[in-house]
Parts: sequence; structure tokens; C-alpha cells
Amino acid sequence: MGSIRERRGKLYFDFRYQGTRCREQTKLSDTATNRKTMQQMLSRIEAEITLGTFDYARYFPGSSNAQNFSQAAKAPRLSARGQTPTFHEFSETWFLENEVGWRESHAVCIRSTLDRHLIPAFGEKEVSHITKADVLSFRSQLGKVSGRNGNISLSARTINRIVQVLGQILGEAADRFEFTNPLAKVKRLKVRKTDIHPFNIEQVRSIIEHVRPDYRQYMVVRFFTGMRTGEIHGLKWKYVDFDRRQILVRETIVRGKLDYTKTDGSQREIEMSQPIYEALRAQHASTSRLSEFVFCTGSGQPLNLNNVTNRVWYPLLRYLGFEERRPYQTRHTCATLWLGAGENPEWVARQLGHNNTEMLFKTYSRFVPNLTRQDGSAFDRFISGALHQEVHDEA
Repeated sequence: MGSIRERRGKLYFDFRYQGTRCREQTKLSDTATNRKTMQQMLSRIEAEITLGTFDYARYFPGSSNAQNFSQAAKAPRLSARGQTPTFHEFSETWFLENEVGWRESHAVCIRSTLDRHLIPAFGEKEVSHITKADVLSFRSQLGKVSGRNGNISLSARTINRIVQVLGQILGEAADRFEFTNPLAKVKRLKVRKTDIHPFNIEQVRSIIEHVRPDYRQYMVVRFFTGMRTGEIHGLKWKYVDFDRRQILVRETIVRGKLDYTKTDGSQREIEMSQPIYEALRAQHASTSRLSEFVFCTGSGQPLNLNNVTNRVWYPLLRYLGFEERRPYQTRHTCATLWLGAGENPEWVARQLGHNNTEMLFKTYSRFVPNLTRQDGSAFDRFISGALHQEVHDEA
């Protein structure tokens, strides 16, 4: 097992490779952050050494050891049973190599997929021995696994996501060990289109009027900005620009931790309408001295999704006699209200953090007839006007 050591205030790698002790000096100072970064790199190195795929020169191109080890390091190690490593071995290497570029929440999701589904199914198989038939059988078994929230099986979307991770791992293995990826010709399951259930403006008004007073501003911002739950719970006062009347979406809270937004496109500036401006001014007077977060608990901590959902959101919907819907429907509500008011679809897409208007037309068109002019009203006005003019001329 290698380690990270310090020499004259600078850190260096200390590990064994092909029976030789290797020490590689860096210019990094001895800090907790640098140690963590180097430890992640060392973990990848040791995983590749185990698999026989470690290329010394790729990690330490200027090292005198690189030339000595270059040829030996490029030859893949034979597994105990054949020419390639087991899926378990290779998937761990793949995870370590890619983890550094993932958001923490994504890494947690991938780790769960590996531990719950992929390793139990393929762990002992050599990566080159996994066939298309194995993959299709595995996918069929996933269809029998119980889903969340009382669903009798996993959704097609979830199954596709699990199989996609399998394909990424086997695709990388296929490149390294020169075999054909068995998922190359496996098509994704068809995902059923799910309907959205936005609120109408009367329902929105009723929710805002009847919600607990300490959540009134929160509901106004949720319904009229289209922010995702993690974005609004992670919103800090430093990202609220009252002078320019903008909300800067820069961070999100996922599983209780601050993280980068869902995508690069999610980094955006939301224009404050007058109700939003007034709500945030009122909220500023209430929480700006208590917390860096705009919406927070009495102790200044960011809001917890489960608490908001189960203690505020659903009880309020039941009290008002509304159909129970996830809080995420506030985002859909905002989009339909914007479009119904006649706002430019490109502007709406930017406010929501979409790269283009494709999702608007695909998701919201049936709620906003004027968006696509597919309700027949334009033709009705045209033909009615023409006929009326003809009758008037004859008279």
C-alpha cells in the first residue's frame, strides 16, 4: 500500500511497482487539499497496477523511472482465469479514474449502481467474456426488481440508466483489451412519456394565501422563478442582486451538500418580477442576519427537502383539497404561466436553464395553445373574418 509523504515541505508519492519502491517528488505544498488530491491519484495508480494497465510515463513523464518501466507497464496483466480482469476489478478502476471529474452526487449514484446491480450480476465474470445475451438477461431481470415509492418494478428510464453505466464500463474495457463491446447494438428501452401536472393561477394564489407565513415568500419564489428544489434551497444572499433585479443560480444542494448545478446550462440569471423582488426583500429582512442562505431553518441551516415536503407541502395540498403533486411541479407551473402570458420561448428557456426551446415545445405545448398555434384559433379567426367580409360586400 502506497502513501503520501512529505519532504522539506513538499509532498511526494511513495509506492511499490514491479517489486521496486518508487518515490516521485511533486512541487505541491503539504496541505490537506493537496494530500487529498494526491491520494486520489495514488488510488488510481494502485488500481491500474493491480490490473496491469499502469503506464508509468503517463503519470510521471519526467521521471527517470519512466523509461525503465514503460514497456512492462503497457502489457496488461493476465487474470487468474484468462486474458482480461474481472468486471469487479475493472469497474473499481474505472470508478477511481472517473470519480475526480464527477459531481459528488453523481459519484454516489454511480457507486450505488455498481454495488446494488452491476457487481452482483457481473462481478466474477471477465470483462471480455460478458456477452450480449448476458446483458439482455440482466436487463430482463431488472424489470422484475421492485421500484421506489411503491412501484412494482423499476422504470424503463432507471433500467436504461443502469445499463448505460454498464455500457460505459465495458466500452472502456473493450478499448483497453481489444474486444467488442457487447452493448454496442443493444437498444435502449422505450421510455413512456410522462405528463406534467402544473397548477393554474387560481390554485397558485390559494397556495400562497394559505401556506404558513414563514413559507409564504418561499412559495412565491418557487412558483414564479422556475427554480429547481436544490437550486432554491442552495440559494445564498450573495447570489441575489437587488440592483439588477436578478437571481444568480450558481449552486445547488444535493443530499444535504452544496454542489455545482445540474449542468453548465443551469448556471443562469433569473430576472426578478415585481412579486419576486418584493418577496425577496421581505425575506431579506427576516433571514439575512441569520444565515447566508435565503431560505433557512431557525438555526440558519438550509431547508431540508423531506421536511418541507412532508410537513408543509403535502399537508397544505390536502387542506386545500388539491391533488397531491411533487413540489417539482412548481417549476412546470412557472413555465406554463410564462408561456401562457406570451413570453418569448427563448427567454423562457434561458430562465429555466435549458439550452434551447426543444423541451418547451415538447413538454408544455398542450398547456399553451398559442405557443404552437395548433388549436385552430388562428385559422378560425382568418376564415371567420373572410366570410364576414364577403357577406358585408354582398350587402
